[in-house]
Amino acid sequence: MSKQQKNFSAFSGKFSRRKFIGSAAAAAAALSVIPSHAKTKKAGLNSDKAGFKLKYAPYLGMFEKHAGKDPVDQLKFMADQGFSAMFDNGLMNRPKSEQESIAREMNRLNMTLGPFVAYADFKIKSFVTQDKDIRRMLTEKIKAAVETAKRVNANWALVVPGRFDEGLEWDYQTANVIENLKWCAKICEPSGLVIVIEPLNAWRDHPGLFLTKIPQAYQICRAVGSPSCKIVNDLYHQQITEGNLIPNIDMAWEEIASFHLGDNPGRKEPTTGEINYKNIFKHLYGKEYTGVLCMEHGKSIPGKEGEKAVIEAYRSCDNF
Repeated sequence: MSKQQKNFSAFSGKFSRRKFIGSAAAAAAALSVIPSHAKTKKAGLNSDKAGFKLKYAPYLGMFEKHAGKDPVDQLKFMADQGFSAMFDNGLMNRPKSEQESIAREMNRLNMTLGPFVAYADFKIKSFVTQDKDIRRMLTEKIKAAVETAKRVNANWALVVPGRFDEGLEWDYQTANVIENLKWCAKICEPSGLVIVIEPLNAWRDHPGLFLTKIPQAYQICRAVGSPSCKIVNDLYHQQITEGNLIPNIDMAWEEIASFHLGDNPGRKEPTTGEINYKNIFKHLYGKEYTGVLCMEHGKSIPGKEGEKAVIEAYRSCDNF
C-alpha cells in the first residue's frame, strides 16, 4: 500500500476498500424507536427534507460520530439530512443478514445504492492477461457480485482491471482487457447488473495500474459493446491524471454510469481543493443525470465538526 493510500485510510475513519464497518445490532434495537428527525436535532443539525438536486451518496461510516456505528441508524441520518443515496465499497464482505438489513432500510427510505466493489486488486496483473486461472477467479468474483446485487437491489458493481504487464505490448493488453470484460459482462447481462470500470491516477496513488484515463475507459467500453460494462468517473483521480473534467464527461457521456467525488489536493470534501464542484454538479444537473455520485473522500476536520462540514459543503455546491 502506498503512502497516499495509507493517508486516505487514516483520514476517512472507518472507510476503506479493505476495512469495513461492522454492525451494532443491540444499538440498532435501542435506537430504532427514536425518530431520525429527533436524533438529528439532538446532534445540532437541521434536517433537510427538501433534499439535494443530485444523488450524492455518503459511505457507511461517514457520519458515525452523529449517527453511531449501526448501518441502519446511519442510513436514517443520511436521509434526514437530505441524501437520497448511499454507497458501500465493502458491501460484498458483509454478512448476508446485514446486507439484507441495509437493503430493507434503503428501500424504506427510498434511497439508491451506488456501486459496490466486485473486484479491485491493485497488486496483480489480472484483466491484462489470458491466464485461465485468472479467468476462473474473475468468473467467481462476478457471479458472487450478481448474487449480492440481487440480494441488495443494486444496479452497479465496480471493477478495477489491475496492473499492467511490463513484458507485454500495450495493445495486446488492451485486447485482453476487452475480452475479459466481455466475459464478465455476459455473466451480468441476464440480471441487468452493470460493471463499472474505474480509471485511477497512476502518478500519486496507484502506480502501475492499467486503466488510468477516461478516454481509455471509453474506448474499452465501446469495444466491449455491452450495456453491462460502463465507467465510473472518479473526478479526484481524473483531476490528477488529465483534468479537463467537464469536456471528458461530455465526450464519454454515453458510457458513464456513475461518479466518485473528492477534491484535489487532499481527497476531502468539495470546496477544500481546486475542483469547481458547484459548476460540475450544475453541469450534470443540466444533462439530467439521475445516477449516483459516491462521496469517496475523507473529511477536512475531525469529529462531528468534520461531518457537519461535509454536509454544508454539499449543500453549498448543490445551491445553483
